[in-house]
Amino acid sequence: MKKLTVILLFMNIFSGCNTETKNYELEFLTEKVPDEIPLDFKQDLIPNNKIIHKGIFSPDLREYYYTISNKNFENFTVYVIRKQNGNWSEPKKAFFNSKYNEHGMSFSPDGNSIYFSSTRPIDIDNIDQTWHIWKSDKINEEWTKPVFVDIPNLRDKLVSHPIITNSGTLYFHSSNLDYSEMDIYYSPQVNGKFKNAEKISISLPLNSGKCTPYVSPDEDFLIFATIENQLDLWVSFNDRKGNWGKTKRLSDKINSLGQGNPYVTPDNKFLFYTTKEYKEKKWKVKWIDIESELKIN
Repeated sequence: MKKLTVILLFMNIFSGCNTETKNYELEFLTEKVPDEIPLDFKQDLIPNNKIIHKGIFSPDLREYYYTISNKNFENFTVYVIRKQNGNWSEPKKAFFNSKYNEHGMSFSPDGNSIYFSSTRPIDIDNIDQTWHIWKSDKINEEWTKPVFVDIPNLRDKLVSHPIITNSGTLYFHSSNLDYSEMDIYYSPQVNGKFKNAEKISISLPLNSGKCTPYVSPDEDFLIFATIENQLDLWVSFNDRKGNWGKTKRLSDKINSLGQGNPYVTPDNKFLFYTTKEYKEKKWKVKWIDIESELKIN
């Protein structure tokens, strides 16, 4: 009897492990789930002679949005695939696409707003037609017409890759119009309007620009890319006193060819990011189990 109990206990543990793996496979509709070695994600989404950029899921993981451009970094278009009958649907253009460029999208934590970057014109004097932030809200299951998100002190700058947190604070990167002096900023929201942005102070062992931020909904951690000879992904942790510290470069398993556009699943389990062989212009989205990287040493 004791021997049988041990056998049953072992079987339950084994079954539980298999169920967990199987659930992730079903969750992402993929045959294999990565551990601490990154895997390619949905390479079939990349058309010939095109480049894939940022990819994100809706908070319920039922939709996957991603950006495609040509190899000259022009004509940025966002596509979406959806779960249908246990499979991913064929790609369609996202509802907020225009005849201009769209990129750098992210959902609010509750899934009821989507923020994105666009080069569409703005009907306000003295604002250059470059990348700025726009948003759309979901009301009664319908998405509203996108509206311009005004960051008052950055109207003459390039502003891109927005991400909103539970507190209503907006993070993004901004630069001069020629892409110089790119860094990460944040703007608090007061009564539905965003205030002047401030640059985030992050201690790094190198003097480099920073871009493509991902901030967790509770602002516990920030993952971003540094701009050097290639992009590298770093993580910094919030000390809850207004400082971002204990900054570290992510492992060489992730930082291998030049990385950017980080996105982390709502359970902080998987990191998705873009990696590229720049000279070959062969870009792909990879994903990896990120839990060990999010531990503060």
